[in-house]
Amino acid sequence: MNRLLKKMSMLAISSFMMASMLSHAAEFPDFTELVDKASPAVVNISTEQTITTKASNKGGQQLGPNSEELNEFFKHFFGQQPFSQPAPDQGQGQQRNSLGSGFIISHDGYVLTNNHVIAEADVIHVRLSDRREYIATLVGTDPRTDLALLKIDAEDLPIVKMGESDKLKPGQWVLAIGSPFGFDYTVTAGIVSATGRNLPSDSYVPFIQTDVAINPGNSGGPLFNLDGEVVGINSQIYTRSGGFMGVSFAIPSKVAMSVVDQLKQDGKVSRAWLGVLIQDVDNELAESFGLDRPSGALISRVLPDSPAEKAGLKSGDIIMEFNGEGIEHSGELPYVVGQLKAGEKVESKVYRDGKEQTISVMLESRPNDPKVLAQAQQDQNRLGMIVGEIPAEMAKRFDIESGVVIEQIIGGTAARNGLQQGDVITMLNGKRIEGIADFTAIAKDIPSGRSVPMRVIRQGYPMFIPFKIME
Repeated sequence: MNRLLKKMSMLAISSFMMASMLSHAAEFPDFTELVDKASPAVVNISTEQTITTKASNKGGQQLGPNSEELNEFFKHFFGQQPFSQPAPDQGQGQQRNSLGSGFIISHDGYVLTNNHVIAEADVIHVRLSDRREYIATLVGTDPRTDLALLKIDAEDLPIVKMGESDKLKPGQWVLAIGSPFGFDYTVTAGIVSATGRNLPSDSYVPFIQTDVAINPGNSGGPLFNLDGEVVGINSQIYTRSGGFMGVSFAIPSKVAMSVVDQLKQDGKVSRAWLGVLIQDVDNELAESFGLDRPSGALISRVLPDSPAEKAGLKSGDIIMEFNGEGIEHSGELPYVVGQLKAGEKVESKVYRDGKEQTISVMLESRPNDPKVLAQAQQDQNRLGMIVGEIPAEMAKRFDIESGVVIEQIIGGTAARNGLQQGDVITMLNGKRIEGIADFTAIAKDIPSGRSVPMRVIRQGYPMFIPFKIME
């Protein structure tokens, strides 16, 4: 009898567990209908580029399957190609191919993809889901957002429905369709991991971070929400292996469509320019500045002769609102500024010295000469950090008379010397630091490879450390 009761109990538990598992399984979305409707508007993009070599390299050898696609992937993300191949003799043309994805946004043949998919291509091929193939015309590109608009000579094409990316929230389901490694119409799904993600190399894009499996060939393909609307354009992944590692990034549809409108009309994108280097405000910085919570875009540097400098913005200001739009993360500011036009006068609400104030800014066109921006970053890249003026609240709290505060560690030199964000540098190479200009001038005179004493204040405690600029 006891055995019978025990067996019946185990059976009941097993039945309950199975029912529970089936119940949970039923909660997962069924993507089949979405894929059936959306796939016809997704396209495969391949390019041809003829390269004239300058030197012969007989030692190269092509390694592994799909190595050309992997080479293009590594070139875009890492600036190098891990797979080499025989190069023809000097002056001989060599054909290079690349693969990517895209999607149709108008019935008359406009196609959206990533700029890096078609960059420097001589011929762009677009293949539809019904196997029709067209040679595309390049309407325009925007390297800053990594977007390109193509046009094919066709009518009555299926199109995607564009969604509102600013309504996405972490935890929501999303789905990608593309051609990873040339495998057309591969479907992968996952969830939104974060929104408004700011990447150092793409300050104009508040990326959508997901865990959707993205690989070489997915670039330029659509990211759908459960309503079958495109909310993003798959663009980048974070990887240490060359393949998917659970972190991928998509350009929000809101950003993409604003770029598309300008590309259609002018073939290029024009943006206003503010002229500041910014960073996120974390918990420690928020506390040191006297903010109730982390928010806004902290100005780490104001570029010389920029609209920001002319308006009176300062290093250490925290931009909380710009042109009526709230700024929660630093990655949102470049996008907001980029939607405006040169010559517009806008209001900026900043947090300075413990209180909010409004500053009017007359925006200008972004300088065409890259040296203007490169010069502003030259010194900080050498030192591996961005420094700013000491906030009044921090100076008062730790009784600091002068110096500069490290607002961001950006490279090896500062990190290898043990410096940390929030450290206050008061003396360098035996010289007192009065401010940013003082610090920059002293640092310029320090030769690479030589250790000099640096006095820092960390959490109120002064200390000396040996500081060596890496060669």
